Amino acid sequence: MPAGDLNGVKDRLSVRAATVPHMGKSAAAAVYQCSECGWQSTKWAGRCGECQRWGTVAESRVPAARLPGLGRGGPARQTRLGLATTAAVPIAEVDARLARSRPTGLGELDRVLGGGLVPGAVVLLAGEPGVGKSTLLLEAGALAAGADRVLYVTGEESAAQVRLRADRIGAVSGNLFLAAETDFGALLTHVEAVNPALLIVDSVQTISVDGVDGTPGGVAQIREVTSALTALAKQRTLTTVLVGHVTKDGSIAGPRSLEHLVDVVLHFDGDRHAQLRMVRALKNRFGPTDEIGCFELGEFGLSELPDPSGLFLSRLHDPVPGTCVTVTLEGRRPLLAEVQTLVCDATADPARRVTSGLDSSRVGMVVAVLQRRANVTIGKKDIYAATVGGVRLTEPSVDLSIALALASATSNLSLPGGLIAFGEVGLAGEIRRVTGVQRRLAEAGRMGFRRAIVPPGSPSLPPGECPAMAVAEAPDIGRAIAAALGG
Repeated sequence: MPAGDLNGVKDRLSVRAATVPHMGKSAAAAVYQCSECGWQSTKWAGRCGECQRWGTVAESRVPAARLPGLGRGGPARQTRLGLATTAAVPIAEVDARLARSRPTGLGELDRVLGGGLVPGAVVLLAGEPGVGKSTLLLEAGALAAGADRVLYVTGEESAAQVRLRADRIGAVSGNLFLAAETDFGALLTHVEAVNPALLIVDSVQTISVDGVDGTPGGVAQIREVTSALTALAKQRTLTTVLVGHVTKDGSIAGPRSLEHLVDVVLHFDGDRHAQLRMVRALKNRFGPTDEIGCFELGEFGLSELPDPSGLFLSRLHDPVPGTCVTVTLEGRRPLLAEVQTLVCDATADPARRVTSGLDSSRVGMVVAVLQRRANVTIGKKDIYAATVGGVRLTEPSVDLSIALALASATSNLSLPGGLIAFGEVGLAGEIRRVTGVQRRLAEAGRMGFRRAIVPPGSPSLPPGECPAMAVAEAPDIGRAIAAALGG
């Protein structure tokens, strides 16, 4: 074929680059998003790549411009210089008084917060339904209203229902303003009208923003509402407290980024069949995260418990086989708690292992160590282990008290009165050291206990502090049982 004809064929088969029309971009692109944590991907996956949940990834339509990294070879965006809101100054010249915490009036809550609420901070209080989150914040809001205006926005109840609770717990104040709203725009209107120093939103899952996909409580809505409230708090130096729900496994509902957006994350928990409630900090940019606050839920609201150790001890005057008192550390606070066990003939096959307030796996491990390392014959018997007062003990230092209680129940011998024991039990039968030994012993001495079994090498009490306390060190589980039961 002549060269001229070949060039003609090429012209007919191919289109020159200058004539290729620009491909139109779709207004929306498909993205797959996890309903639990908000993880996004351009391809569907049966398992979330962030939280590893199955069946939570679904298609979500979002504008293509909001999906970074989908296009290649596009022109780079140029960032323009903006006006700075504040001037950069040396850190030594920054006035720290503007960020000092202000007490709420609830000493146990202030203990966890690190002294009180910081102006402009965003606090997330999470907990199970019915644990008392709304009651706690209503009491704190009424106390804070004694110094400045407080706006309480409820999206779960009507204003009349909240007023009934306020009358019952005595949380009525002239500076406490109440609004029942679920729209974010209406919430902003109330903030402008009241101009509060403290904003309480109950709960963040009920507030919705127009123009954002998803239903109230969904991942997109929660992220948008929390981001907007955080920006509002920083702009107006408005202290904001958000109430959050929790999932079935106890984690905070919503995207994982929710905990990163706020300054403080508090968890309010407790057995709904018991009166004890505990608030602890999971994240705190302004204070410690190893403190807990204790409250007692009663008919007239929450009352503070600065000394809750007595709630976790039985009122029996005579020692009973199968019981042992320990000292656990909740944050930096030592608490006395009693472990009760019962060993009886099995009523079914296999034998039952029932726990309440204790980690069932650790109880099973202690049972195995007792049988293998201390020659405690339990055999095929039912074992019941529980705590007193509804407290949950998960610290490894509780192992020794569980072991002594089981040995006491098996031999039907009571431990002597006034005895405490704490220490972590290893699979080899050794007793390992734990932290805060001096604080534990001092708390036990204050509560009237005079004998203690502790791990070897533990620091002793300072001279002159509780001189009547007799401390015995036990290197392994066998010697601990001998020291406790006199064998």
